[in-house]
Amino acid sequence: MAEELTGKIAIVTGGAKGIGAATAEVFVEEGAMVVIGDTDRELGQTLAARLGSAARFKEVDVSERRDVQALVDFTIAEFGGLHVMFNNAAITGAFHNRFLDDPLQDFDKVMHTDLAGVMYGCQIAGRHMCDAGGGSIINTTSVAAIDPSYAILTYRAAKAGVINFTKSLAIDLAEYRIRVNAVAPGHIPTTIQRYEPKNLSPEGAAAYRKAVEQAWMSNQPLKFKGTPRDVANAVLYLASDRARYVTGQVIAVDGGMTAGDATNQSALLQEAHERFFATGG
Repeated sequence: MAEELTGKIAIVTGGAKGIGAATAEVFVEEGAMVVIGDTDRELGQTLAARLGSAARFKEVDVSERRDVQALVDFTIAEFGGLHVMFNNAAITGAFHNRFLDDPLQDFDKVMHTDLAGVMYGCQIAGRHMCDAGGGSIINTTSVAAIDPSYAILTYRAAKAGVINFTKSLAIDLAEYRIRVNAVAPGHIPTTIQRYEPKNLSPEGAAAYRKAVEQAWMSNQPLKFKGTPRDVANAVLYLASDRARYVTGQVIAVDGGMTAGDATNQSALLQEAHERFFATGG
């Protein structure tokens, strides 16, 4: 343990599982006191108990401003302050591959959770940090916000809003020594990444996930899966004093997916060339 966050107090929303849980674990390992905010009371309480006296759980729905205010108030009452706010909670809504097939029934819930929830967390935590001499705010966006493509367009739009908001807020809060950054996870295996059809057998679901993972690997240079802890380590950097001169940035943790097209176009052209002449032109 490098104790990067000794003496720091942090909130992690969406902290009961996946990237949030991994981040809560890393924060505690590095010396922080952490409040885990989530809608899943059972998982959140179990994680807090496992992490020990440095962790607490507070049930919160980040789409509700009063819940976020209560979360920040609870953290300050329990630990005496707030230095790091990780706005990580998100939902995708129902999966629709094509926009014309999407009834947009989830629009309000996705936007209120993924975008307004981040804004609530930033404003409420920022007001405390402003009076306390500064702090670090980290928001979770997504590679889906960086690389336009098919499917879950409301989610993509909300996460794209997080990027612009993060950069704008970094400018707005800089005078208070509050740094605002974001992480953009790629294909990290968490529950939010699972889209397998319903009613599959356990074997069928496993086979489906394997097929999806193979498709994912095709568009990233590093041919292995990332983990929630990979993202947590990036969040740790942004939360720590090592990043004291970093604000308004988006760190993609995606195996190089957003670096560019991972398809070797030259090889494909060469193969087409060879096929053409092999068949006599």
